[in-house]
Amino acid sequence: MFKLTSPIPNWPPGEGFARGNIDLGGLQVCQISTFTKVWATHEGGPDNLGATFFEPSPVPEGFFVLGCYGQPNNMPLFGWVLAGKDVTNDPSGGALKQPIDYTLVWSSESLKIKQDGSGCIWLPTPPDGYKAIGHVVTSTPEKPSLDKIRCVRSDLTDVCEADLWIWGLGKEINANGFNVLSLRPTNIGTQALGVSTGTFIAQNSGTAALPLACLKNVKANSSSMPNLSQIEALVQAYSPWVYFHPDEQYLPSSVSWFFKNGALLYKKGEGSDPSHVSVEPTGSNLPQGGSNDGAYWLDLPVDEKTKEQVKKGDLQDAEVYLHVKPMLGATFTDIAVWIFYPFNGPSRAKIEIITVPLGKIGEHVGDWEHVTLRVSNFNGELKGVYFSQHSGGTWVSASELEFQNGNKPVAYSSLNGHASYSKPGLVLQGNGGIGIRNDTAKSKMVMDTGTRFLVVAAEHLGSGIVEPPWLNYAREWGPKISYDIEDEIKKVEKLLPGTLKRAFEKFVKGLPSEVLGEEGPTGPKMKNNWSGDERA
Repeated sequence: MFKLTSPIPNWPPGEGFARGNIDLGGLQVCQISTFTKVWATHEGGPDNLGATFFEPSPVPEGFFVLGCYGQPNNMPLFGWVLAGKDVTNDPSGGALKQPIDYTLVWSSESLKIKQDGSGCIWLPTPPDGYKAIGHVVTSTPEKPSLDKIRCVRSDLTDVCEADLWIWGLGKEINANGFNVLSLRPTNIGTQALGVSTGTFIAQNSGTAALPLACLKNVKANSSSMPNLSQIEALVQAYSPWVYFHPDEQYLPSSVSWFFKNGALLYKKGEGSDPSHVSVEPTGSNLPQGGSNDGAYWLDLPVDEKTKEQVKKGDLQDAEVYLHVKPMLGATFTDIAVWIFYPFNGPSRAKIEIITVPLGKIGEHVGDWEHVTLRVSNFNGELKGVYFSQHSGGTWVSASELEFQNGNKPVAYSSLNGHASYSKPGLVLQGNGGIGIRNDTAKSKMVMDTGTRFLVVAAEHLGSGIVEPPWLNYAREWGPKISYDIEDEIKKVEKLLPGTLKRAFEKFVKGLPSEVLGEEGPTGPKMKNNWSGDERA
């Protein structure tokens, strides 16, 4: 059983955050992360190490099990399921009811696999007007007691979908075979009301509509979210340490440092030459709202010496910008930790055993990167971290993170490109031995993001947070500069033996535009994940 390095602190007082249970509107739920093992197999699934299935235990007085829990054996035990309590005071149409029967979905009895005993997975049959939320797992072929689990009134549920692979009979997921997968709400975002329940779906094929549902926060309020003093305490507890590569030249800065050191706002003019002005330290003279229409953009200072200095940032001055948002029906708080870099350096490619610089490919002014902390609103425990990587990213469970100074996760920023990773080393963006290098390593250049931070948005706090003007600047943080990709490719090809030239050219033409083009990104508020979910 994984536990955070340090005990969860006592949070400052507030309304509903970290109170142990949350009222979803007639259904009160609590998060249970202690389990009794029911059945395990020791082959198949991720890394061919099998999986283990549990029932939540103990369940608090008045609460009922909604489903069992399962996870792969290739990671420490670190999970949870929700249990429910009916608080509707409606005996005829209450929030919870027993199933009327069970269907056997799958049994391991006749299988010759490495297992502890045998396992059976059952699907509850809900009464009319109710839906099943999870499966029951038993170690015998007898049907479970009807009192074992509860189904939930349909209006308190939402649509869910299969997510991560937990187990199957092969070493990889088989669309036509038997698979066990975790569940998540289909619609996820700051306004979505679907609540993840921690349960799983067992399927004999991946095509049929799911017979299980997730929960729904029909109260649709944010009473379980942290207040400002609780947010500050969460940041002090969980703020990431970001390590930069020893060869990194392009470090972060604060936004105000970038503006004060000569950043320019350009406006497209009637003629060929755009006009430009200096930017105020808070961005107060930046155009507000609108869309990314190409009418305005930011750029580095004109003076070459100053330009080179600004490109390198100022780590001592750097601060991070926090967006605090409800997730999964306000049962979780996501804290997006945004880091600004004045400049994104050139890319390097690995072509089998050769590493080559890619000239101007990958360079752009104004680089926004982030990591996101996901915290349980039931108790304030850190459950996972999202590491953004170019146009995508990866969720990593807290059980697989590196920690420093208590419960602060460690992130590694890739050389020049600033993508975030949970472990040091090389990650290749490509395949077949050819790709963009993402090199990360520890160095003396490190940023404790809890030292200097600014909460720039927390919509659930209403007018309590004043958004800085630069946050609502919708245009690009760098110019769009055209250069001949073919010329850059030819420069690299001169360094390559003939057999690799064609493979390299094909690889470069398949790169996403943000890697190829020298074009500044839009700011944090213009990204899809601002009001949506971080999708791996």
